[in-house]
Amino acid sequence: MKKIVITVCFLATLIVNAQQKKDVESIKKFCGCFTIDFKYAETFVTDTNYKIVKPYITKATEWTEVVEETDKKIVLQHLLQINDSTIIKHWREDWTYQNTELFNYQHSFKWTKNKATPTAVKGQWSQMVFEVDDAPRFMGIATWIYADGKAYWQNTTDAPLPRREYTKRSDYNVLNRTNIYWLSKDGWIHEQDNKKIIRKDGVTDSLLVMEKGYNIYKKVDNEKCVAAKNWWKANKEKYVAVRKEWDKKLATSTEIKL
Repeated sequence: MKKIVITVCFLATLIVNAQQKKDVESIKKFCGCFTIDFKYAETFVTDTNYKIVKPYITKATEWTEVVEETDKKIVLQHLLQINDSTIIKHWREDWTYQNTELFNYQHSFKWTKNKATPTAVKGQWSQMVFEVDDAPRFMGIATWIYADGKAYWQNTTDAPLPRREYTKRSDYNVLNRTNIYWLSKDGWIHEQDNKKIIRKDGVTDSLLVMEKGYNIYKKVDNEKCVAAKNWWKANKEKYVAVRKEWDKKLATSTEIKL
């Protein structure tokens, strides 16, 4: 009986390790040079007085690379390449395996840390997304799914207004976003089902309008992103220092307010 138990435990460990390795490979497929189509359109609205805004559609070229990696954490940095001389440090994402410390967005640029049990996050990866200045934006946790020839990660979480809107409008204050990251044959797709919410007193929510988003990343030759690669090589040490300071704050704080 003892041998049977040991064998079962050994096989279970092999399965878990294989799954984790597959997840790492999936996350790293976000790396490389991509052309991107950003597409957002507001859809359903309950207030007849609300006028749906014009769809947001734009294009970009982006370079993404791994900037930190351990056996349980992968940090990806995105860089927008406008032309050979103009590079914009874009968003950053930290993927952490079986993370038990999760930051939830409340409202008014405030996040609170919540503790999860190891059982609750078993086999899951958290994704924490950061601003261009490495300040936090939103965080979610879920299991990578492989079924019917598809590979994707999906989570619903609250966030501040997106960059494309927070300097232009103030008629809502929380974006409840469902993020779906699909791996495709020629890159990946960031699909979104969003709810633009008015949160009063930090408690009561009312829906303003719903939104659909598609960010379609198509892989192109890495040589098309040489300018972004070189810019990051020349500037990355500055952002290593910034990340370390943020990591200290996030590790020791139960609440972050900007």
